[in-house]
Amino acid sequence: QLQLVESGGGLVQPGGSLRLTCAASGNRLHYYAIGWFRQAPGKEREGVSCISSNGAKIHYADSVKGRFTVSRDNARKTVYLQMNSLKPEDTAVYYCAAGSDYVAPPCSILDYWGQGTQVTVSS
Repeated sequence: QLQLVESGGGLVQPGGSLRLTCAASGNRLHYYAIGWFRQAPGKEREGVSCISSNGAKIHYADSVKGRFTVSRDNARKTVYLQMNSLKPEDTAVYYCAAGSDYVAPPCSILDYWGQGTQVTVSS
């Protein structure tokens, strides 16, 4: 079992930054690829980024490329999503999820999900 807890969400003005954290329980985080997803009210869930278990492979949605950066520290059992130049359309509940490295496309099969953290971008 792996439990994931997101934190770091909040209210930020357009153009601002937030760093989300996905903290894992236990000692198995290093086995898993981690995906960040978001869901806005009335919209389908959207994949934001995916980082492989060792951090060597990273993918981003086109909508966040150049603005968001994902990283991980397996020793600290933590994955980060640095979000810069935030836009109102980034407003959503953000989730992290863990799954196998060995699937295509990356982060398409996920076994564990966090509870989500709200990000609101508004002036």
